[in-house]
Amino acid sequence: MIGRLNHVAIAVPDLEAASALYRDTLGAAVGAPQDEPDHGVTVVFIELPNTKIELLYPLGKGSPIQGFLDKNPSGGIHHICYEVEDILAARDRLLGQGARVLGGGAPKIGAHGKPVLFLHPKDFNGTLIELEQV
Repeated sequence: MIGRLNHVAIAVPDLEAASALYRDTLGAAVGAPQDEPDHGVTVVFIELPNTKIELLYPLGKGSPIQGFLDKNPSGGIHHICYEVEDILAARDRLLGQGARVLGGGAPKIGAHGKPVLFLHPKDFNGTLIELEQV
């Protein structure tokens, strides 16, 4: 059901410093910050030959990333994202197998302009999983 790894998301306490670290120290291609108000984050994508890294920074009050950073002040891996061909079919299959889909189960449009869903980390070895339709 899942396809390729789309990205690994890392919550960061300082978006500019994290972007500079990837750009200047690691020599990666770093995109411009983009606000995603529906998700309460500002994101920066780092393009790698085989996948992407998504830097996450809180946007506005009540950002889920702020809660994560409160518990992990230095930041850290927040979630991993896998591609799926049909997000509704994937959702229905997962629900049928007892997995919990966050946010009521309705896909939202993600940072790439495509439908996404998040799966409860307690159902996936403590890892928050994002599914993105390709």
